[in-house]
Amino acid sequence: MKIVRFLGSAILAGLLLLAPQAGRAQDLRGEIESIIKDYIATHPDEVGEAVKAYLLAHPEAVAQILLETLKHRPPTNASASANVPPQTGGKTADEHSAAVASNAGTLFSSPHQVTLGNPEGAVAVVEFFDYSCGFCKRALPDMLTLLKDDPKLKIVLKEYPILGPGSADAARVAVAVRMQDLGGQKYLAFHQELLGGPGPASKEKALAAAKDQGLDMTRLEADMASDEVGTTLAENMKLASALGITGTPGYVVGNKVVIGAVGLANLKQQIDSARTAAAN
Repeated sequence: MKIVRFLGSAILAGLLLLAPQAGRAQDLRGEIESIIKDYIATHPDEVGEAVKAYLLAHPEAVAQILLETLKHRPPTNASASANVPPQTGGKTADEHSAAVASNAGTLFSSPHQVTLGNPEGAVAVVEFFDYSCGFCKRALPDMLTLLKDDPKLKIVLKEYPILGPGSADAARVAVAVRMQDLGGQKYLAFHQELLGGPGPASKEKALAAAKDQGLDMTRLEADMASDEVGTTLAENMKLASALGITGTPGYVVGNKVVIGAVGLANLKQQIDSARTAAAN
């Protein structure tokens, strides 16, 4: 029950962050806060069961709510004095650049990754993603737009299943899809269908998306049990840890680590900066 109450508080905090912030809107926000708190106080068991049921059906919501709450939490004095931005694994920009440089081969040219766009592109965007991540779902159109509009860009996709067993199962299917599709087109179609679908990922959803692309399902099931799958996911986890990427989506653009669904305009700005740096 303690964890349910904690998550209930986190949900309340997330809802309050979305409330209006000024004038009469501020008064309304106070009224909403009072109503919600009173209801939770007088119906703890009912609210707890409702929250528990929702989170069991939508496990990705926990990470989304907590990440949104953390974004609005003031930094600690230690973080502020060290000039460390939030959600970066405790690394400074210089430490991120050093980590990218020391892992460049595996990061940009691993035989265990999916490469889309221009494989010879001077600038690459690497995305670490989870198929159950709501923010990754929101960011999917950004990646597709970059792929369509920027023929000089190299895009690398790395499965990073951190949101539970369903995510891990979906990632295993995804690696098996990549093993069958060296050109990446069927993988991209699979990726769009699975990540673009509602709710958390599962093995069943991933297999259905793979079947929709006309893949050899007998081979796919065998490939899912292969060493290549374990090697790929272990490599991605190790890379993410080295780079300080603790959530999804996480990007590497040029020599910079970018955390979160920052939006298309921000990604384009990062790409332009990376191209300028590469040209100098």
